Amino acid sequence: MKDLRRVRIADLLKDSASYVGKEVDVKGWVRSRRGNKYVQFVALNDGSTINNLQIVFDLAKFSDEELKPITTGSSIHVQGLLVESQGKGQTVEVQAEKLEIYGTANPEEYPLQKKGHSLEFLREIAHLRPRTNTFGAVFRVRAALAYAIHKFFTEKGFYYFHTPLITASDCEGAGAMFQVTTLPLNELPKKEDGTIDYNEDFFGKQAALTVSGQLEGELGATSLGAIYTFGPTFRAENSNTPRHLSEFWMIEPEIAFADITENMDIAEEFIKYCINYALDNCKDDILFLQEHFDKDLVERLKFVVENDFVRLPYSEGIKILEESGKKFEFPVYWGVDLASEHERYLVEEHFKRPVILTDYPKEIKAFYMKLNDDGKTVRAMDVLFPKIGEIIGGSEREASYEKLSKRIEEQGLDGMEWYLDTRKFGTVPHSGFGLGFERLVLFVTGMQNIRDVIPFPRYPKNCEY
Repeated sequence: MKDLRRVRIADLLKDSASYVGKEVDVKGWVRSRRGNKYVQFVALNDGSTINNLQIVFDLAKFSDEELKPITTGSSIHVQGLLVESQGKGQTVEVQAEKLEIYGTANPEEYPLQKKGHSLEFLREIAHLRPRTNTFGAVFRVRAALAYAIHKFFTEKGFYYFHTPLITASDCEGAGAMFQVTTLPLNELPKKEDGTIDYNEDFFGKQAALTVSGQLEGELGATSLGAIYTFGPTFRAENSNTPRHLSEFWMIEPEIAFADITENMDIAEEFIKYCINYALDNCKDDILFLQEHFDKDLVERLKFVVENDFVRLPYSEGIKILEESGKKFEFPVYWGVDLASEHERYLVEEHFKRPVILTDYPKEIKAFYMKLNDDGKTVRAMDVLFPKIGEIIGGSEREASYEKLSKRIEEQGLDGMEWYLDTRKFGTVPHSGFGLGFERLVLFVTGMQNIRDVIPFPRYPKNCEY
């Protein structure tokens, strides 16, 4: 092999004109191989793009024995001349001069042969599915969206704030948390009343994996002004739906001195920014996913970024649903926590635009949301999207020490003195929201199941790798 610098296939195809007529060095995995007794064609992919690079092996230069190990899934290193292609399906190809085989893949054992595989089957081999075109596209889009999130908030003057994964507080008050303990489970220490003695545990108290970084994020916002979190969160709900995971990533900005209106403005600007970034930087992957999974994908993405979001009070939304004449699976009445079918009706059929629903009944929202003057509703805001329903949930936070103390007492929450201190010492109006990252990736890729937009999904009865 000559001493050449390797070029990524994405870079080579993007700027092929500057490489044509030159020797190139490429490495990757074999997608397919075909040919005849004179020439063999190998489709090579290195993960940098959905598009393959065609490698041409002239059998006057390479023997059958040399090429025999090149099967689907094998990894190879090739040097050769990049030329304009005479065949269909590609603009350029490499005329191979030198070959190095890194690893072979026995076609009788390798599960990703060139044929259709169901997404259910691919979930069973999640350690290999990133090698497929579908999941390569999904995970490249995922990476681009993660970068867009950091880029957006950094440009807006937010600080990236790291909140704990292990916590002693339940942000949502739902109790569906994974416990963290070093106690011997077959011989738990007990108090005299028979309850577990957590004084003997590692932290000296009951601890769990976090369901949200919001409460700790508020501490950052009331000192740094504007922060965002972006990290894994965990919920131990026994939910086997296409929209739920037990481990997922959350983006949670928090802004001091911001009311609910500014919160909605930032949420709308943020989500449009991320989708636009994907459309601009992941075009090939999105078009591939549209062709194979969701024929309306690009149209729906543009639908979101090109339309102003409707801002609708919950009470008006309920009235629209009740007067729609549509038969819903779940009943509609004031005070109900809207189901996905209700949310999608408002977006897809009634307004035909994304909707931000506001001012929910206090009974169906979290304790930290600011109470409205009517005493019945809180300054909550949920962003509703076509096909997916709720994608963002947020609120203006309760800034009054007295009102927040009362809500905490009503909810029976313990150990919240540290949280109340933000209202006790220099309280300010502040707002924030949470976006489930996988919900965003699901929407942008057009995939149908949330388990297919995270590399290694965690859900009930599944914790592989």
